[in-house]
Amino acid sequence: MSKGKRVRITNDSLNSYGTRVLTAGMNVEQYQRNPVLLYMHERGNVIGYVKDLKVEDGEVTGELMFDEASELSIRCKKQYEFGSLKMVSAGLDILETSEDPELLVQGQTRPTVTKSKLFEVSLVDVGSNDDAIVLQKDGKKITLGKDSECPLPMLNNNNQKQMEQKMVAMQLGLPATATEAEINAKLDELKTAKEENERLQQKNAALTLASITAAVETAVGEKRITPDKKDEFINLGKEVGQEKLESILSAISPQMKLSSVIGHQGGAATEPTTYKKLSDVPSGQLTTLRKERPDEYKRLYKEEYGMECEFYQNQ
Repeated sequence: MSKGKRVRITNDSLNSYGTRVLTAGMNVEQYQRNPVLLYMHERGNVIGYVKDLKVEDGEVTGELMFDEASELSIRCKKQYEFGSLKMVSAGLDILETSEDPELLVQGQTRPTVTKSKLFEVSLVDVGSNDDAIVLQKDGKKITLGKDSECPLPMLNNNNQKQMEQKMVAMQLGLPATATEAEINAKLDELKTAKEENERLQQKNAALTLASITAAVETAVGEKRITPDKKDEFINLGKEVGQEKLESILSAISPQMKLSSVIGHQGGAATEPTTYKKLSDVPSGQLTTLRKERPDEYKRLYKEEYGMECEFYQNQ
């Protein structure tokens, strides 16, 4: 007698029939009195038995014991231990089914088997899914395969719709019992939030670009950079952000001309010139205008860019 590793015989997952068998409703008492292990679901091909059958955590598991009483059992044991035979399949009698939407999962096309009886377990070569089973209803055996007949009816369209509605509701963070109106309201809410977020992002990008442009123009006016470098520094600001750009610009020393040092010596005071927009102000006067006439600077900024001067407010 050879002891096998513990294997999963069946669980609650969706199978290739488009249905699923609830482990909680599976009766294994009769099988435990005669836990026969067959090969390929064929009666007469007994190769051992299933030891220590357990039903817990939504699955049925057990240990395969090969009796090695026949050439078939010896061969199956060797192939199972080697790994060339490793699929275990349950034979189940269907006792009750349900089309309750609460029991349906995504992709399910047939009613849920709520009550069943385990009548055999087999070692098989190929199954149509990882949790292969054989179903039997009213004495009719169902073998796995896309061309196999299944006595379980297809779900009606209403149940299909309810199942899909349930899945959508859960994906939206709503209760599985949410109505179609509640789902549509949630979708509208998410759409509105997305549109508002995009609008705010665009507005923020425009404000940031305006602030970056103003910072660069100020640096040009302060002779920290030359006018031909304006676009280069604006692009730099887009990459590193306004705060980092301002730090870079402030670290650049202004280029002073002798005329700018002696230009204010003597002479009578003159009235400040009035401009229509910020670009009309000579670059050499931008810094003075911003420091000495802040209200005028903000007015010209708004005339130039059509928005309030947030850059100035952050100074």
